[in-house]
Amino acid sequence: MADETRPKHQLQIPYAVVTRADVGRLIGEAEAIDNFLRQAAIRQTGIPITLPKSSQIFDEIIALNKLNMLQENDRKILFQFLQAIHSKAPLLHMSFSSDPSPLFQQRLVTWIRQQMHPYLLLQIGLQPNIGAGCVVRSTNKFFDFSLRERFKSQRRLLITKLNGVEETEPESQNAKPAEIVS
Repeated sequence: MADETRPKHQLQIPYAVVTRADVGRLIGEAEAIDNFLRQAAIRQTGIPITLPKSSQIFDEIIALNKLNMLQENDRKILFQFLQAIHSKAPLLHMSFSSDPSPLFQQRLVTWIRQQMHPYLLLQIGLQPNIGAGCVVRSTNKFFDFSLRERFKSQRRLLITKLNGVEETEPESQNAKPAEIVS
């Protein structure tokens, strides 16, 4: 059985493509170049034309997959590939306490694509109340790797250490946390 999340044509996407919005911009650029070349074919021959400016990421995806945008078939393949990525690629939601840098996002997506899925895309969110760490959510899993969650799970130990009293009995489910003495 074929993997339905894999696009029809086995092209690669650069690691700089992190989100669905990035893929959407690439689709827009592919459409613009295709429209320009179709219009140029109708115009008078013999007049030199220059392709519209493209982004660095668009140039990278063309070079990575060895495509020629002057060839209609290559443009069609790229457009179909990008549409498949945009609609079917697995999406991982990650929330951080502050906006991660583009370099961090690129390194993160590089590791994730090598370890999990070659077409995985991220959706980055902000949750300032998590302190440090991140919260990760997929379609069927949720992981909280935040400092807030770590403090919640270790609350009794934290209170004991703050009070300077050694814990003598193991923590039970029904035990209430000790009050902090000021």
